[in-house]
Amino acid sequence: MNVAVRNPPTRLVVGLSGASGVIYGLRVLDALSELGVESHLVVTRAALLTLSQETDFSADDLMARASVVHKLNDVGASIASGSFKSLGMIVAPCSVRTMSEIATGVTSTLLTRAADVVLKERRPLVLMVRETPFHLGHLRTMTALAEMGATIAPPLPAFYSRPASIAEMVDQSVGRALDLFGLDWAPVKRWDGLKGPGDA
Repeated sequence: MNVAVRNPPTRLVVGLSGASGVIYGLRVLDALSELGVESHLVVTRAALLTLSQETDFSADDLMARASVVHKLNDVGASIASGSFKSLGMIVAPCSVRTMSEIATGVTSTLLTRAADVVLKERRPLVLMVRETPFHLGHLRTMTALAEMGATIAPPLPAFYSRPASIAEMVDQSVGRALDLFGLDWAPVKRWDGLKGPGDA
């Protein structure tokens, strides 16, 4: 008997929580669109508030960037199940509250439930945590998440790329986070070694 093998589309779950830096989530969605990766978006209410404070984009502008949008309280959504195939999940930006909820496994929204599912299925979970300075509780929570298999990836600027604008700094951080899923986004400037005075 021949069994048909279905190849699901390449897709990534994207969460936006209420930390400062909502532009990171916007650019993740833009990058996935450019790369032909299906994006499944879930957004907290605090993230929508941050969107209105930090950008000129509306909630509709944000949602239009995603392939599929899931409601925050829809715990019956496809991304709430481990049977939903994906490359994993990125939370960009990730607030300390969201990070802490994921770490405990006591999830109250679809965003944190989806992250918990990604962890239990041993898929990549990348958290672009936005906070500084960190107190010991934050650090212990990040350690616990790292031990569970998550990657903590604060969006820290890389100056070797000689960024000429904030937009370039954002894109470099986003691209490096997407590297963790094996996605190669063109705007990323790669390190190609030190150059001496006589090097071309």
